[in-house]
Amino acid sequence: MSESTIESILHENRLFQPPSAFSQQARIKSLEEYEQLYERAKADPQKFWADLATQELHWFEKWHTVLDWQPPFAKWFDGGKTNISYNCLDRHLTTWRRNKAALIWEGEPGDSRTLTYAQLHREVCQFANVLKQLGVGKGDVVGIYMPMIPEAAIAMLACARIGAPHTVVFGGFSAEALRDRLIDGKAKLVVTADGGWRKDAIVPLKDQVDKALAEGVVPTVENVLVVQRTAQSIHMEPGRDHWWHDLQKGVSGNCPAEPMDSEDMLFILYTSGSTGKPKGVVHTTAGYNLYTHMTTKWIFDIQDNDVYWCTADVGWITGHSYIVYGPLSNGATTLMYEGAPRPSNPGCFWDVIEKHGVNIFYTAPTAIRAFIKMGEHLPNARDLSSLRLLGTVGEPINPEAWMWYYRVIGGERCPIVDTWWQTETGGIMITPLPGAIPTKPGSATRPFPGILAEVVDLDGNPVSADEGGYLAVKHPWPGMMRTVYGDPDRFRRTYWEHIPPRDGQYLYFAGDGARCDADGYFWVMGRVDDVINVAGHRLGTMEVESALVSHPAVAEAAVVGKPDEVKGNDIVAFVTLEGSFKPSEELKNELKKHVVQEIGAIARPGEIRFSDALPKTRSGKIMRRLLRSLAAGEEVAGDTSTLEDRSVLDKLREGA
Repeated sequence: MSESTIESILHENRLFQPPSAFSQQARIKSLEEYEQLYERAKADPQKFWADLATQELHWFEKWHTVLDWQPPFAKWFDGGKTNISYNCLDRHLTTWRRNKAALIWEGEPGDSRTLTYAQLHREVCQFANVLKQLGVGKGDVVGIYMPMIPEAAIAMLACARIGAPHTVVFGGFSAEALRDRLIDGKAKLVVTADGGWRKDAIVPLKDQVDKALAEGVVPTVENVLVVQRTAQSIHMEPGRDHWWHDLQKGVSGNCPAEPMDSEDMLFILYTSGSTGKPKGVVHTTAGYNLYTHMTTKWIFDIQDNDVYWCTADVGWITGHSYIVYGPLSNGATTLMYEGAPRPSNPGCFWDVIEKHGVNIFYTAPTAIRAFIKMGEHLPNARDLSSLRLLGTVGEPINPEAWMWYYRVIGGERCPIVDTWWQTETGGIMITPLPGAIPTKPGSATRPFPGILAEVVDLDGNPVSADEGGYLAVKHPWPGMMRTVYGDPDRFRRTYWEHIPPRDGQYLYFAGDGARCDADGYFWVMGRVDDVINVAGHRLGTMEVESALVSHPAVAEAAVVGKPDEVKGNDIVAFVTLEGSFKPSEELKNELKKHVVQEIGAIARPGEIRFSDALPKTRSGKIMRRLLRSLAAGEEVAGDTSTLEDRSVLDKLREGA
């Protein structure tokens, strides 16, 4: 980070008011109500969060200190005792929700299962007792390496119930990546499955666990619990490996929730870096519980009769916060889907919405752009009238992709909550509240109440409206990460030392470039690492990508910088086309002219490469780091364990 500003040239003037019928029924009903709430939280953050903690959560013992802030280390609700598993399950059992669907699960082959709150509670208690029988106790770390099946959520809630921090490792990670995370977390036990279904194929999870644990390289792991999902033949190590269904049989369904200190570790979640040691983000119990609870309640406007579906994997923070903990803490019905759009059924997401009457749908911009490429005929063939709210997560959404989502999936009746947040923040930070805040395609709009966000320069000074800078947060919030596991110095260096304190106030640096417009709306322009310096102009990749995607021929685009002797960097665009368009030199020239028309000559791509697909993680994020290496003609290096389809990279390499 050597420059102080980022050029910001994408302008979006379309404004969509919340539908009046939606606002009338919403939890936060107007812009005025949001602004009053926001100002109240800003004036006295501690009272704001303490009042909500009292009203919204169950406590075994109340805290003595709302916030102990020793920058950059925070303790929220210090001295209090609670349990997130209790808040997600037990407290609903004394209400009508006891027999309400807590978790609806749909398997990729078409099998499905529904668990009520009473049934989910029983299974969680049984598994918690299984863990205790295997010697797992408070403070012991449990590794979870699972497909998207109910047992993944059950294992998480069971760990939280007995005070054993979990570290969920995404099922798309390699054996090496799994091993590194188990070693760093000193895991005592691993929960996995024989395999899982994804895109018409079996993902061999147990085989990967065996490789990760081979030759005793993870000496802390004593037991492996295996769910039988796909029934293929696997190796079971005598004395170490156990079938879930064998151990769960006949075990008591009664396991009182352990009263946990507010700051007891709830989980470690490893962010996927390009190189080096995995970075274990630590979240603790009470603050995370409150923050995921409130953001779910207000942002998704969860109502008692809603069926809510977040399409993320539980291996990512989105799955933790908005499939498991946030919805269940609110007593909602959360849907979990095992699979993904695939050749045998590219319209499977729309089938799930139609079958289960989904009301709230939360997915990623990369998924939306993939839907666009597949064509409108797929969603148009299904009944999506149950939908009342849409959401997007993972990276900034291009305005034209937003408009397609709004028109085709939402039928121009559903508000869209475009949410900005990170693994480190625990929950959503900047977002519309759907009944209150008018939306602009491509903008995450306004900060959540209690979040004091700013766009600043490298000296920590706020920049002017519409001037690019660095996205920072200037006051602690309950859901924030507490440290990097085992490395507090790395926590301080990574998040708190890029921008100096202002007036003695520390600023959390998110690593994203952004601008804030005259209406106070935030426009996130992508990772600072993804900013391209072209002849002294710093361009956010998202803006050039948005210009490309606004052309009717383009389904998806990823833009990176390539070293250039004259300009410093030149722009290289990787483009996938809509089905009816074919690659040609004429189309390349047309797209270059289109970008100039949309943004200006400075943003004209020096090179456009057509591709059938872009390299993505299994969570749907484009791996621009790999594209930068390809554009520069360098060998692709670093961690590629999250890459969903290696053949995409090979084809791009051949094409270059």
